[in-house]
Amino acid sequence: MPSDASSPPAVSSYPRATLVGLSAVLCWSTSVGLFRSVAEHLGPIGGAASVFTASALLVTLRFGLPRVAQLRKMHPAYLWGCGLLFVLYEIALSLSLGFASNRTQTLELGMINYLWPSLTIVLATVFGLQRFRIGLVPGVLLAMAGIVLVLKGDSALSIASVWANVQSNPLAYGLAFAAAWLWPCYSVLSKRYAHGANALPAFLWAVAAVLWAKYAFSAENALQWSVPAVLQLGMLSGLTALGYSCWDYGIRHGNLTVMAVGSYFTPVLSALVGTVWLQVQPGWSFWQGVALVTLGSLICWWCTRQPRNKQ
Repeated sequence: MPSDASSPPAVSSYPRATLVGLSAVLCWSTSVGLFRSVAEHLGPIGGAASVFTASALLVTLRFGLPRVAQLRKMHPAYLWGCGLLFVLYEIALSLSLGFASNRTQTLELGMINYLWPSLTIVLATVFGLQRFRIGLVPGVLLAMAGIVLVLKGDSALSIASVWANVQSNPLAYGLAFAAAWLWPCYSVLSKRYAHGANALPAFLWAVAAVLWAKYAFSAENALQWSVPAVLQLGMLSGLTALGYSCWDYGIRHGNLTVMAVGSYFTPVLSALVGTVWLQVQPGWSFWQGVALVTLGSLICWWCTRQPRNKQ
């Protein structure tokens, strides 16, 4: 574990670690549709609790639980700060998808969550992890404009139409917007304070514990198990565990900015997978929004790329 917070990992480790982190994009592209399916079988809270329990078990089998001595060596900002942000993010995202009024709204909520790549670059720039370049501004603005198109639905583009859509399910949309901010905070804080530590198993168990506690005090029906529910739970849990394991490795050893920019393509994959899995067809404005998010990603990628410094 490095003793100096400013000491980066060896440059030679960046490409492989960054690719591992980017592979999480493929795993996460399935999460929106599968989260909705699991929630329909097991309920918004019970389904999310089941997913994170299974995911925590899989990650623990892979990495093991950190020992008390290891936890004490971790920077408090990583252990407690990142731990809290991780728990809040997972709860906000999973419940927002579970509380969606319908499957079409699930896709909209998933797209709101994908504001996090642009927000990650903004925070990385603010905290000195990425040099500011003027081209980042139009890239980020285009991504946000894409989210506005998604939210307007089939009605004419106006603030009133966007606000009316949000007001139709304020809890779900509020949770989705919160999730879009929480994950960038977690990623940037982890990059600065993790110093090679890995508390991901503990974080996942904490998410599961909080969700089960919420389920115990909720009025949600008892879990209704079936073969489709078990299969979808297994798929989502496995992909969730794999995705977060890859991302956690990437943010600790790879290039956070490259990973964030590459993650702009998650909305495209997620929208395609979601429409097929959930058997819904969003309106034309939804796909226009996806296109703007993708265009914004390309602009940000162009602005953040830089030649490797000779060592």
